[in-house]
Amino acid sequence: MTSVSVSTAVEEAKDSLKETLLGTEEPDPQTSNQTRRAFEQHARKDEESGELYMGEKEFVDAIAPPSEDYHKISRETYAILFAVADRHSKGRVTLSDWSTFNNLLTKPDAEYEMAYRMFADRQTGLVDFESFKDVYSRNRSPDAIPFDWNSEWASLYIGSRKKRHSMTYHQFAQMLRGLQGERIRQAFQHLDKDGDGYIEPDDFSRIIRECASHKLSDHLLSNLASLCNISAGSRISYANVRAFQNILRDMDLVELIVRNACNKSDDGKVTRTDFLNEAARVTRFSLFTPMEADILFHFASLDQPSGRLGLSDFARVLDSSWVASHPSYEARLGAAGDAHAAALTSGKTFLHDVLTSAHHFVLGSIAGAFGAFMVYPIDLVKTRMQNQRSARVGQLLYKNSIDCFSKVLKNEGVKGLYSGVLPQLVGVAPEKAIKLTVNDLVRGKFSDPKTGAIKLPYEILAGGSAGACQVIFTNPLEIVKIRLQVQGEVAKQKGVERRSAMWIVRNLGLMGLYKGASACLLRDVPFSAIYFPSYNHLKKDLFGESPQKKLGILQLLTAGAIAGMPAAYLTTPCDVIKTRLQVEARKGDTTYTSLRHCAKTVWQEEGFKAFFKGGPARILRSSPQFGFTLAGYELLQTLLPMPGEGEDTGARGKLEPATGMGAATAPLPYLRSRNALKIILDLDLGFGRPRLPEGQSFKSVLNLGGSAKA
Repeated sequence: MTSVSVSTAVEEAKDSLKETLLGTEEPDPQTSNQTRRAFEQHARKDEESGELYMGEKEFVDAIAPPSEDYHKISRETYAILFAVADRHSKGRVTLSDWSTFNNLLTKPDAEYEMAYRMFADRQTGLVDFESFKDVYSRNRSPDAIPFDWNSEWASLYIGSRKKRHSMTYHQFAQMLRGLQGERIRQAFQHLDKDGDGYIEPDDFSRIIRECASHKLSDHLLSNLASLCNISAGSRISYANVRAFQNILRDMDLVELIVRNACNKSDDGKVTRTDFLNEAARVTRFSLFTPMEADILFHFASLDQPSGRLGLSDFARVLDSSWVASHPSYEARLGAAGDAHAAALTSGKTFLHDVLTSAHHFVLGSIAGAFGAFMVYPIDLVKTRMQNQRSARVGQLLYKNSIDCFSKVLKNEGVKGLYSGVLPQLVGVAPEKAIKLTVNDLVRGKFSDPKTGAIKLPYEILAGGSAGACQVIFTNPLEIVKIRLQVQGEVAKQKGVERRSAMWIVRNLGLMGLYKGASACLLRDVPFSAIYFPSYNHLKKDLFGESPQKKLGILQLLTAGAIAGMPAAYLTTPCDVIKTRLQVEARKGDTTYTSLRHCAKTVWQEEGFKAFFKGGPARILRSSPQFGFTLAGYELLQTLLPMPGEGEDTGARGKLEPATGMGAATAPLPYLRSRNALKIILDLDLGFGRPRLPEGQSFKSVLNLGGSAKA
């Protein structure tokens, strides 16, 4: 390995550690470490100047990962976006250019702006019609159906032949929005030789293939000619073509309606009537005509004559990347596949909830054990301080928490600081797992599904519910741990035998293990009700956590520690009562019979201050413990996500995870770039098709912004 590669690896490791500890935030104008690394990973060095830069090949490698699907838009086509990134027409993309291009990709209208920058004059910022038409003419397919830029439609955007004007960004974007529909209209008019309003099925297939094949599935493209079967006769009317184009334009809305309708259906299937009824509920103005519904169901039901269709049927129409898993898969699957799809639909939500809860439980167990181990010596000091019952200073074993810690270390060694740690680790795993899982579950039920926002009363309810549910594990754990922690104080006295955890469990019995459960409940419910809302608001309000800003470990630890302070201290009186009830009374000590009796006796014998014994130690223990636990939990969720999360597979074929009937999971730069190409290819599929000689760029073919340099 060269010294340069070693240095690069070290820098990447430093950046990664920094982002893990301090979090990450997507910058606006600055070049982030991630952007710089992506550039350096693909760039090459100029032999003369030593400057790093990207050529077209390196640029395509950077924005079009080889792992993505290029079934509809070839990977080589992404090279036409090089003209956008190469701001100074030098035939190369520098780090500054790359950073600017990445910032462009984060804009909400990035797709249209990339298309605009391909054609806009760099001096005026406008699209000159003559230059635009020249570029269009040189890049259109040679055998394509002609398009008339002197048509009435085009004149509305660019002016008549004698009064042409340049287009602003918004004018150009709006023109592109309606361009595909006009291309289809002109193509129909061109192929309707006798002017009777009908064309042959093969002509219709040619029109759609030329205008929209980059947006349609192979299943749809291979069956275009069958559109003539939805009405009498063997030819296709303009009404049919316009209805088809409307479905194509509103595919995202169609998918939403189909999903809603299928989710409401008992078997996950819908009829044409179900679709139109759901459309009436979902839309107010974008109503679908009967012919548009007929066309949708015609192409979705080519091998399903029953009329009841599931999501897998519609996926073949609405998802441009849909491909059958095997050549004969569709023919073999038939109704059995639909039954399987319906079963998956009905059981998916329940099974997903169960698996998600199990996943959270395992991660919570690991995080809980880690947090408990890190602060266990402080917990031991806290317990011994709370168990001191005499008000006379001369009889006190420990003056304060620091004195207690030093005496335990001196008399019992380091091992003494971890007395009872094993049952703590065994019990704290399910305890913390239940707390974290229940909190997540209740928050999820009351959170806004779109924004994730939740009202404060529901946050408190979620935390309190989590605290209540954990007591089933907390109480037996606490009583065993406490007795193990305090027995070291008298273990060296003559005749006092050290007891094991199993001996304590057998001696107490089932009922004895839940002694003091009411006090435990009284402590844990308010603790969690205070802690969880405080933690979430600290992350959001103090550290600015957002979808764009991911917090680091140090920020998570700090938020958890701060949230634990009021929660720990304010619940100390309940913890003192619980400790007194659960510890084994020694000779001469008061024996408490109930929660009320314990509180009353402590008040009378030791005063109000006794209720806050061990309070500082409790803060020092609980605060960092929950900080370690929650930081570990969130870090584990990032490092060990739930297997299969984000994948979407149809019953009849594979659906590309980046598009179609599932949410997009591909990298955002790739998605933005691909969508921009879809807009550009609406002009003509010839864009991006030329095979360029070595050293020649698409900018030279487009002839935009000056000549490119090799």
